[in-house]
Amino acid sequence: MSKNKEKFGIVLPIILLSYFMILLDNSIIFTSTVKIAQELHLNAQTLAWVSSAYTLTFGGFQLFGGRIGDVFGRKRVFLIGLVLFSFGSLMVGLSTNAAMIISMRAFQGIGSAILAPTTLALLLDSYQGTMRTRAIAAYGATAGLGASFGLILGGIITSVFSWRYGFFLNVPVGILMFVLTIFFVHDSKTEGSRHLDFVGTLLSVIGLSALVYSIDGTSHQILALIVAIVALILFVYAEKRIKNPIMPLKLFMDRERSSAYIARFFFIGAAFAYFFVTPQALQRVYGFTPLMAGLAFLPATLPQFFSATQVSRVSMKIGNDRLILVSIISGIIGVLLSAVLGLSHGYWLAVGIPMIFFGVGQGLGLSPLTIAGVANTDADIAGAASGVVNTVHQFGQSVGMSIVVAMTSGFNNPATSYHYQLLIIAVIFILSFIASLGIQTKKQ
Repeated sequence: MSKNKEKFGIVLPIILLSYFMILLDNSIIFTSTVKIAQELHLNAQTLAWVSSAYTLTFGGFQLFGGRIGDVFGRKRVFLIGLVLFSFGSLMVGLSTNAAMIISMRAFQGIGSAILAPTTLALLLDSYQGTMRTRAIAAYGATAGLGASFGLILGGIITSVFSWRYGFFLNVPVGILMFVLTIFFVHDSKTEGSRHLDFVGTLLSVIGLSALVYSIDGTSHQILALIVAIVALILFVYAEKRIKNPIMPLKLFMDRERSSAYIARFFFIGAAFAYFFVTPQALQRVYGFTPLMAGLAFLPATLPQFFSATQVSRVSMKIGNDRLILVSIISGIIGVLLSAVLGLSHGYWLAVGIPMIFFGVGQGLGLSPLTIAGVANTDADIAGAASGVVNTVHQFGQSVGMSIVVAMTSGFNNPATSYHYQLLIIAVIFILSFIASLGIQTKKQ
């Protein structure tokens, strides 16, 4: 494929819109759960599985999704992912009972697990040099915007129409992306082996899925954790010995990449926990409706969008590694401001204004973390590196949210609970800051 050094063309919009669609569904469910439970007559345990089933397969199949693009070609795998995700979305929207919506959410998660790493790998194939850096910056910005827009869009759709339309919306978008991909995206062939690591694939799916379940599951979580640990140890051992591993261990030999994975894990863990607990606090303390709770994120979303557009320019001035530190500090300031002021001071002072700092941190952070996560990779491992980036992203969300909820479950007062939740989120942000100190951007 020819690399246009002046214009991105239509390939980047295809990649970004497809990725945005996945991320939207990851957070749109937060403002839809009450309506889904009422309409399908779900109890609390069953309702939890509507979210967990998606997370289970999305997290469990990430490495598999990234590697099959390396082996069988990105375009072909991307098209398969679009079909699976779009069909899963349609069936979720048509669901009439608990079994149907849970199984279709799991099916949708498999489509997402194939799409997410393949979108990033396609981007790496399609652009080089400065254009690649700018494209990855846009991709990272999309990662943050998808989550926050999901809350807003979910609130609007659920309040004005029906929660089902949030999933139906994916179908025409998926069809459009499928058609555009056929005509405008060129496949790139890697020089590596065409053989898939079936042992590694099986162990990674078992290990990662069991790990997700040990975090988000509703019973036998200790057993799931034991299964996860055993499977992942065997997985690492197998990857050392297999000639064409699903996750080449050389990915972690680069300090910039490995530090970026850890920093991203904590960064998205803190951010996603904030996205999860804040709408609940707004509804319980201030009496906001789901729509109002979604719109209440605009003070974060708008600065996030603006700061994301400035990433390339700022990164060129201060460097990718320093930009990551600035973004995390901004997030810490926003969270601690809310914690110190307290919800008793009213929405704008206690939540709205601090959200601006949080939004700026989100807008500036995910792009450089994505750049560092795929730094110094060649074509043969681009998909695998993309898979690790998205795996870390997905697991960071689950772990961060679960830790914050578990550690504050004993508080009955919602304002008090939110105060301590914010303090824990700030600590997770600080861990991201410490990890990011290990990122050493290579100078050109």
